[in-house]
Amino acid sequence: MKALEIIFWILVFLIFYTYLGYGIVLFFMVRIKRIFKKKLHVILKEDELPDVTLLVAAYNEQDYVHQKVENGHKLKYPVNKLHFMWVTDGSDDNTPELLKRFDDVEVLHKPERNGKIAAINRAMQFVKTPIVVFSDANTMLGEDSVMKIAQMFGDPKVGCVSGEKRIFNAEEEAASAAGEGLYWKYESTLKRWDAELYSAVGAAGELFAIRTELFKEVEPDTLLDDFIISLRVAMDGYKIDYDPDAYAIETASANVQEELKRKIRIAAGGIQSVVRLRPLLNIFKYGLLSFQYISHRVLRWTITPLALLILVLVNIPLAFYAPLYTILLILQAIFYIFALTGWMLENKKMKTKIFFIPYYFFIMNYAVFMGFGRYIRKSQNVNWERSKRG
Repeated sequence: MKALEIIFWILVFLIFYTYLGYGIVLFFMVRIKRIFKKKLHVILKEDELPDVTLLVAAYNEQDYVHQKVENGHKLKYPVNKLHFMWVTDGSDDNTPELLKRFDDVEVLHKPERNGKIAAINRAMQFVKTPIVVFSDANTMLGEDSVMKIAQMFGDPKVGCVSGEKRIFNAEEEAASAAGEGLYWKYESTLKRWDAELYSAVGAAGELFAIRTELFKEVEPDTLLDDFIISLRVAMDGYKIDYDPDAYAIETASANVQEELKRKIRIAAGGIQSVVRLRPLLNIFKYGLLSFQYISHRVLRWTITPLALLILVLVNIPLAFYAPLYTILLILQAIFYIFALTGWMLENKKMKTKIFFIPYYFFIMNYAVFMGFGRYIRKSQNVNWERSKRG
């Protein structure tokens, strides 16, 4: 039983560290850093602001074209320094035609569809500005977002800037909206602390920017282009900074099934990314960046979901050994009962989110197993099928 107990507590520590412990460690590390080093803020004057290209890779996004272009025109940035480029490869609806009605939008289009990253690789050959901002067609940007991002590039150590992804929430929400919204609020806090400590660990594709000269062509079968692009910038010695005031907002997935579809793709892409970025696992070479990367990303995409499953299996025989383990098994059972209740109520709009959080957590980890299967079978298509939004 001693061996089982040791395994049990190692699993408990691993799970706790992955989802809460790292945030606690990060909190204290950031506060210690503030004592010894103050963050310097570089303020660029208007004539010092860099030219920026807002690049949107779109596939059959005719329903969002006018809203997105109008959103771009409302951004508070010098008009002569903000350029708009859309790449619509493969689109067979009216997306390219609608965009061509706008004189200030450069449209790149070819009929073949080879996936988002292939479109980005092609479009980057035409970007002439020192900064390129990536954004999705169905997300709207805060008016100050591009200005906030551009200001952060005043620091020559910054090679990439990640904006914040926000989920539009109603007071009463279904499971997908409640879970996704709370998850991104927690993620945003971790990103802010990561960036303050050393570097954010990856960027959200809804809104991020890099120095154009740092872009490296990405493998055409890449699933998480935003993650690979941003982490490779960091591996070259630059910082990924983060500003929550630079944000992209979108509605939550229409339901948990749609969110699960998205999560499975992300999980498959996460495992692919861990394999492709394996040099970053070398903490002796990359130091603090490796520590952040392993703690914030690798554990979630690899070991910890499996640890959740093994924990239950190890806990069952221990429950007959000591009352403490009986209580812990009961608590696990309650948690999964709450998750099951969340599944039963998933389409009910409620103010109380107590059942939706365990359910979303379960779905998030279940997606890792499904994503791993797709990665091993190489069955995850690089062409993204957009999740339906609420």
